[in-house]
Amino acid sequence: MTRYLVVPGRGIPSPDHWSRGWVRDCPECHWAPEPPGPPYVAAERVAALHAAISADSEPAILVAHSAGCLTVAIWASQHVGPVCAALLVTPPYLDPDWTPDPREAVDVFIGHVPREPLPFRSILVASRNDPSATFEQFEAYARDWGSELFDAGAVGHLDSKTGFGAWPEGLDLVRSLAIEARHGA
Repeated sequence: MTRYLVVPGRGIPSPDHWSRGWVRDCPECHWAPEPPGPPYVAAERVAALHAAISADSEPAILVAHSAGCLTVAIWASQHVGPVCAALLVTPPYLDPDWTPDPREAVDVFIGHVPREPLPFRSILVASRNDPSATFEQFEAYARDWGSELFDAGAVGHLDSKTGFGAWPEGLDLVRSLAIEARHGA
């Protein structure tokens, strides 16, 4: 049986967010970590993801939204574990040369987003009108991480604010990753 670890973004998903529904309705889906809300502290999120991955030897499929995708990329650059695939949904783009101004109130982030290929199969879901990244920036992440790019169309940040509740197309993508993992593709 494949387990699904849902990696939240920087905020707390609203009750009608697709990720909450998936965790609620799918017994194999678990938070990694439970949505803690802001501030986003990368080291804490990566440690919590590592603990969740390491808690079981059963292969996991990671399902990450927004900053959760960055958590996955950081985790993969620092750790190994039983991960067979990841669905990366609308990661926010950070320029590789960006560093926060210490005078600004920003979440504790990282010096850069790892841009190396992920060591497992991944699909990156891109939006044509996301306020956090352009389609070209999604393409750059997909290329750098070795991810298949899935063009979801004009779906904003693919969250409750842009009208996404259950998101059945996302479940289809996760199921395709699970089928490939079971068949060793």
